Amino acid sequence: MPVTVQIVDTPSLLRRFILFPHTLYQDNPYWVPNLISDDKKLLTPGRHPFHEHSEVRLFLALEGEKPVGRICAHVNHEHNRYHKDRVGFFGFFDCIDSPEAASALFEHATRFVASHKMETLRGPMNFSTNETCGLLVNSFDEMPYIMMPYNPPYYEKLILGAGFSKSRDLVCYRLDEELFSFERIGKLVEKIRKRSHVTLREVDFKNLEKEVQIIREIYNAAWSNNWGFVPMTDAEFDHMAKEMKAIVDPRLLLIAMKNGENVGFILCLPDANIVLKKMNGRLFPLGILKALWYKRKINRIRIITMGVKEEYRGAGIDLLFYHKIATTSPSIGYPTGELGWVLEDNRLMNRAAKQMGAHITKRYRIFDRPVIFAGSETS
Repeated sequence: MPVTVQIVDTPSLLRRFILFPHTLYQDNPYWVPNLISDDKKLLTPGRHPFHEHSEVRLFLALEGEKPVGRICAHVNHEHNRYHKDRVGFFGFFDCIDSPEAASALFEHATRFVASHKMETLRGPMNFSTNETCGLLVNSFDEMPYIMMPYNPPYYEKLILGAGFSKSRDLVCYRLDEELFSFERIGKLVEKIRKRSHVTLREVDFKNLEKEVQIIREIYNAAWSNNWGFVPMTDAEFDHMAKEMKAIVDPRLLLIAMKNGENVGFILCLPDANIVLKKMNGRLFPLGILKALWYKRKINRIRIITMGVKEEYRGAGIDLLFYHKIATTSPSIGYPTGELGWVLEDNRLMNRAAKQMGAHITKRYRIFDRPVIFAGSETS
């Protein structure tokens, strides 16, 4: 049966778009569903601030009436203004093992970004490097950490077969109790502490609005030269802070200070995927009860982001952060975790991870394909 591709432009089609992975992955023990309500909010203009500065189009591939794939094409005007390029993006890509279905989805995504005069199609990005991104290309027999994607091995074949090539790899490091002991670099950390006069403090949740402004300033300054980085708007940062507030442990959100100035921060999140896996995307009728029950079973963290202002890099502040997390996490019930993602060519971050003895365990890949034709979008 031939594959047709339909624009998602009604609430019923949006629901089919959101629920398609639930069918595709129903027998996969590692995939973790997002909350259906969260996906609906993320993909609906007016409910998520990404749509305020971007063009978004969702597509659903069908064989007859049966969904066999989905994709989102989007043009992030903030990205293109910041980098002075013409890159369109794809994300939310899921598909059966069918080159025909995958190619049809990528062609529609390409036509959409071409209609906005983009020269490259890049992804997966859901929606940008500030959210979930990358295609898993190894370690398929493990449940992903919070805000990291999962996909079957054949996705890479479908993407390469559609004419894409590697753009960048994002790498992740496994952290366990042996690394968390930090015995190998304890003396180095003490020297850095004395030499740098840097102190670490927990975020003050009683003054959260002010603290969020401080973290936003550090985040946008520290990541400004990173490949693919897009500064978050005030609305996007406030939205993300609100979403994360329910799961943040204040002992794992730290700010570095030097001479009274806020110079860096680190954010670690308890791995809520352990809870989400049990909820199957639904808060009701039993989802909330499951969340309360399984929350106590969370025993690992993800070091989700760490940033130091450029003028303070190279002073070892990153190792101070890692040492603090390493000595705190096991004592509060998180003996293992994951550091990532890190750009494969981020020399400072990769060096710090290797200094503490960590090894790369996962790779997530971003792909590019030239937009080789101009034309109007088709349905």
